[in-house]
Amino acid sequence: MKEWFTINQIDTATYIISEYRHWEETHCYLLNGSRRSLLIDTGLGISNIYNEAVKLTDKPIAAAATHIHWDHIGGHQYFPEFYAHGQEVSWLNGEFPLPLGAVKGMVTDRCDLPEGYDVNTYQLFQGKPAKVLGDGDRIELGGRNIQVLHTPGHSPGHMCFWEPERGYLFTGDLIYKDTLLAYYPSTDPAAYLSSLEKVSGLPVKKVFPGHHTLEIEPEIIGRMRDTFRQLDQEGKLHHGSGVFDYGDWGVWL
Repeated sequence: MKEWFTINQIDTATYIISEYRHWEETHCYLLNGSRRSLLIDTGLGISNIYNEAVKLTDKPIAAAATHIHWDHIGGHQYFPEFYAHGQEVSWLNGEFPLPLGAVKGMVTDRCDLPEGYDVNTYQLFQGKPAKVLGDGDRIELGGRNIQVLHTPGHSPGHMCFWEPERGYLFTGDLIYKDTLLAYYPSTDPAAYLSSLEKVSGLPVKKVFPGHHTLEIEPEIIGRMRDTFRQLDQEGKLHHGSGVFDYGDWGVWL
């Protein structure tokens, strides 16, 4: 049987759980400490990500979403302990800005669905987080300390997760190699620039994006920041400006 998830290992205590059978190619990241584990994002929810994560750790697992979009919280139902940013808690309580029908359409779009999967059973995850996160908070796993960075732009409560000891930056939908999305009403292009300014000052050794290719170098952070600065100077950093292509990435404003 063809597997839904693809597993890659970053180091002895860090894994990537990817969903390449959907066009978004969502990546989730399992970080194992000596006391507990953290799963950054839980994917689309088409298949049970918990069953994969428990093969990679014998510690209790908490889930933390980079942001409360359907393709990053689909597996939250399997994790009683999950964290979210305060600005998006309402999205977990009936206020998600897209109707379920629209989400179901995106689930099936350009997707090699598992045999027998019925999209009519798909539900938007709703729930109450065990902890509400904010900028500067730390998640201690036992020998690993993960810092929360509030990085709005793609969404109001978007977070990146920074591990200074390893130089790992888990960027969610703030940074990846494809067209960055900052055009719909819940996005904020000016805040996107501020977030890029924020992370560009970090001594990042490895960037781990939420989607698409994993071949991504830290230098792209500065390139994206500089481009957003230029768009701002040209008066284009606002909704409705259009789509801009820069070769290995782009942005839709």
